[in-house]
Amino acid sequence: MPELHLTIPAELDGQTVRQAAMKGLGMSNGLFKRAKFHGQILLDGAPVLANAAIRAGQTLRLSFPEKENTAPAPAALELRVAFEDEHLMMVEKPAPLPSASSPRQALPTLENAVYAYLGCPPDFVYRPVNRLDKGTSGLMLVAKTAYGQDQMQRLLHTDLFQREYLAVAEGRLPEKEGLIDLPIRKMDGATVKRETGPGGKEARTWYRVLREENHRSLVWLRLDTGRTHQIRVHLSALGCPIVGDFLYGTESAELPGRFALHSFRCRFRHPVTGQWVERESSPEAIFEPLLTPSHFP
Repeated sequence: MPELHLTIPAELDGQTVRQAAMKGLGMSNGLFKRAKFHGQILLDGAPVLANAAIRAGQTLRLSFPEKENTAPAPAALELRVAFEDEHLMMVEKPAPLPSASSPRQALPTLENAVYAYLGCPPDFVYRPVNRLDKGTSGLMLVAKTAYGQDQMQRLLHTDLFQREYLAVAEGRLPEKEGLIDLPIRKMDGATVKRETGPGGKEARTWYRVLREENHRSLVWLRLDTGRTHQIRVHLSALGCPIVGDFLYGTESAELPGRFALHSFRCRFRHPVTGQWVERESSPEAIFEPLLTPSHFP
């Protein structure tokens, strides 16, 4: 059963247990209720009510059960784990591996691989913090606890959780660097396909061209918002779809089942330890052949 603890700081002196859990630990109301009704709340080792007053220097401990979940089928795939502790794990998702199981997805998925990697725990709950499209590879964060997932998702699209991408796009972008600020909406009659246009949700993507070769561009990108297919839609709107993007460009035999988009750097401030974590993953082996002109006619 996951457990959180907090030594009450001076600024929370006189607050209630509930207030301390939410302000000092950043617990959501749902997690606190789970501890209150199905777990345990202790102040200096003794059970305490949610509205009890607390004093600076006391120790608050809360434990709560994970939600029940139907265990997925394990898939013993080779899984590269770039970072791992008791709260979070950063994995490198290959493509075209789906991020999560669903009735529409054939097995296996990253969910099945993570389940197998962790030893098929009986209380397993899959908690992706962010997701990558099936055709996108690279670093992705998965939480091991509900608290870890809740805290990290609050940091999405802030300076405390930064994700950077590399893509190989067709053609040359109109500018060497800039901000793509185009709203994104669901395309009429489409199931998943998006487009830019009036009435869409605000969407901003920073980009910088790193290299131009073979009528293609290697582009660095960082999301300022998080819309479905955002990078893919934005580059396509500039007339430079990602190489191999079958939905917004043209499928490529060079990249069977995937396209040239890779989550190559992830940096975040750990919600429990407060330490910065940064990892990188290079797509060079996949991208370099796309940028090197062929020697054959």
